[in-house]
Amino acid sequence: MEFIYEPEFWVAVSFFVGVLVYFGVHKKIASLLDTRALLISKELEEARRLREEAEKVLADYRRKLGDVVSEMDNIIALATKQAETVTAETRQSLKEHFDGRIKLAEQKIARAEMEALCELRSVAVDAIATAQHLIAAELTPDRAEKLVSEGIEAVKSKLN
Repeated sequence: MEFIYEPEFWVAVSFFVGVLVYFGVHKKIASLLDTRALLISKELEEARRLREEAEKVLADYRRKLGDVVSEMDNIIALATKQAETVTAETRQSLKEHFDGRIKLAEQKIARAEMEALCELRSVAVDAIATAQHLIAAELTPDRAEKLVSEGIEAVKSKLN
């Protein structure tokens, strides 16, 4: 490192710097650096613009996501309400159906009771007619008087 102290070294450095200045290398270097700085500045500006655009897109997607979530909540609420309505209508329809079936069954039972009562009356009338016929055919006056006396005695014993 002793050559730094030699005057010839400094003359050579001065000559080299002078040649560089004479040919305008410093201007070219400055121009290249300015061009590079301008290019970097444009790239930074483009990056800022892209970032702002990306933030806008992100905000738009977040807003759309909020809208979708809100719409989904509305759809779920509407579906729940419709399901409740359908359930209530179905319950009412089933209740009406079963009430109708119960009324129909009660009517059938009442009709069967009426038919059974009519049939019983018919059988009773036939039995009474048959009994009258048998009594008229086989009852003698002595036997009739005896039955009347027994009936009167039975009523007296029950009244006392």
